[in-house]
Amino acid sequence: MDASAYDNHLAILHEELVCALGCTEPIAVALAAALARAALRERPEHLSVSCSGNIIKNVKSVTVPNSGGMRGIEAAATLGALGGDARRELEVLQAVQPEDIERTREFVSAGYCDVELAEDVPNLYVRVTCEGAGHTAVACIEERHTNVVELALDGEPTVAAGVSAHAQATSSEKSEADRSQLTLNSIWEFAHEVKLSDVDELITRQIETNQAISREGLTNRWGANIGSTLLKSRPQDISCKARAAAAAGSDARMSGCAMPVVINCGSGNQGITCSQPVLEYAHDLWSTHEELVRAVVLSDLVAVHVKYFIGELSAFCGAVSASCGAGGGICMLRGGSFAQLEATIVNTLANVGGIVCDGAKPSCAAKICAAVDAAILGCDMALADDNFLAGDGLVGQNAEETIRSMGYVGRVGMHPTDVEILNIMIGKTDVTSA
Repeated sequence: MDASAYDNHLAILHEELVCALGCTEPIAVALAAALARAALRERPEHLSVSCSGNIIKNVKSVTVPNSGGMRGIEAAATLGALGGDARRELEVLQAVQPEDIERTREFVSAGYCDVELAEDVPNLYVRVTCEGAGHTAVACIEERHTNVVELALDGEPTVAAGVSAHAQATSSEKSEADRSQLTLNSIWEFAHEVKLSDVDELITRQIETNQAISREGLTNRWGANIGSTLLKSRPQDISCKARAAAAAGSDARMSGCAMPVVINCGSGNQGITCSQPVLEYAHDLWSTHEELVRAVVLSDLVAVHVKYFIGELSAFCGAVSASCGAGGGICMLRGGSFAQLEATIVNTLANVGGIVCDGAKPSCAAKICAAVDAAILGCDMALADDNFLAGDGLVGQNAEETIRSMGYVGRVGMHPTDVEILNIMIGKTDVTSA
């Protein structure tokens, strides 16, 4: 691999694998509110939030972290404006104090924050307007969770007081990576050739951070307790342990656990799914630390590659792309060849490519469980040379063609589905009379 491609793969990992507190959609809302408040330089008298349908869908049913159990855009925005620290970006709510939570409850009940659906905007879009003392500040995030495209005070571009230039920079200004250059072949090559010193700290942080919230989900009651329920059924079965480890992290995270997660593809659930099943197999196989790190590198980059063709938010469940990564990492640990890696991904997509995203909520853990199960089956099939073939549904002539076909379905074909899911969730469609 030439130096330019090597550096690009490494830059992708550094851009994707960042810490976040809680589900990244309410966090994006809180971050925009915190930025607008910092630009206003005083506590707002009123908030207005305009956001895309996908943001509404993913914030509606998930618990906002450090909020005392509150849910919804109003809570996320108000808490971000009253107690958020924009300097922390996706950990914006880390420093929230008990008094901020109480004030947020009072303000939300009093109608402090208005929310409206934004039309004809990117799938990931949040625009927060803060009003106070005769001034108006606006912060807008779109496309990616930290991509600030507008920050203004009284209609003029400004900077947020006390917030670093990096936190206010756009994703294009922060980004050094070109995800379009990824291929399964380049990922395979990079995972085998990368210097351990270049990725060890980054990947070890991902594994250890996500393992902590996974253990929390297995130990205590969170959400629907998918992980712990699953593990109790077959505690010695490696495939069961792998699924439970990923699901348990989501159990805790979707229900407001105030522990950080290292994300991938803009999602904590996907960051957990890419790392924890691979970790469980590494333990079971007595893999070395280096083997584990290389397998998680492969897992992370495969997930980014598959997700690239789908887009940031859609009706296509992100657990599927992450599970493709996990399946690939497990295949690598089990001694699979490059052809078997490709087959693992094809087999996974042919199985669970149609899982829909109906927002962030406790059942995400169950979807992760199903997707990881499909990836493990896909790997088992690949290692036994029993694979789905071209022409089986959306399976293409090779793995890359299959990835693009599924990406097109998620990005274009499922767009009307996304609209109908949102209409049902916000009560615009009456399914009882349909």
